[in-house]
Amino acid sequence: MSTPAPLVAAMPVGAAVVYKRQPPPMARREPTAPARRRPAARRTAAEPEARQRMANDERRAQLLALGVEMFSKHPWHEVQIDDVARAAGISKGLLYHYFPTKKHFYAEVIREAARRLLATTDMPPTMVPLERLTAGLTRYLDFVEQRADAYVTLLRGNIGADPGLAGIVEDTRRQLLARIFEGVGMREPPPRLRLVMRGWLGFVEATSIDWLERRDLARDDVLALWTDALLALVPGGLAASSR
Repeated sequence: MSTPAPLVAAMPVGAAVVYKRQPPPMARREPTAPARRRPAARRTAAEPEARQRMANDERRAQLLALGVEMFSKHPWHEVQIDDVARAAGISKGLLYHYFPTKKHFYAEVIREAARRLLATTDMPPTMVPLERLTAGLTRYLDFVEQRADAYVTLLRGNIGADPGLAGIVEDTRRQLLARIFEGVGMREPPPRLRLVMRGWLGFVEATSIDWLERRDLARDDVLALWTDALLALVPGGLAASSR
């Protein structure tokens, strides 16, 4: 019986033995816990509302400014809400979100023009009465010249047939005259003086509009005209006329 062949062949004598260096075993990494995400800062409900409210206020101011400009150049019936919305880059429906009707929009435009005039002409009460009056008239003429659109809108708007619109203008006149009277310590002027001052303010308004159209008189001459007219109507001054 023959001997079976060995499973592994014998290595020849004298052959070099080559050992393959095995790479060292890789160090095992300990599993790390996943990084915790920092919770996102919570937004309060007031934050988006505040941003939206600011955007609404800015949009409303933009529409009023456009209305002041457009109504100063065109009569009431020629200004279309579509034109205002197109100039503002919004839809007519969005404009009606701020102002329900054209009449409501127009009333707010008149009120905005009045607010600008009153804010511009408000002088410190600590000023000497005559200086306060002169400074107030100077600021009044500044407003007439620099914000002609708002001034013309306020005085030339189609308001005669609407008591609500006319009331805005009349209230503005009352506030302007009240400042003059309070400047000389007079809260309730006598009827005669009140009528005189009301007529003088009408004179200032009429000459302002005429001056805007013609510009044929220097600014200083316009201011002198207003002051001279007041002194002619009230020779002894407002304080003396209150006695």
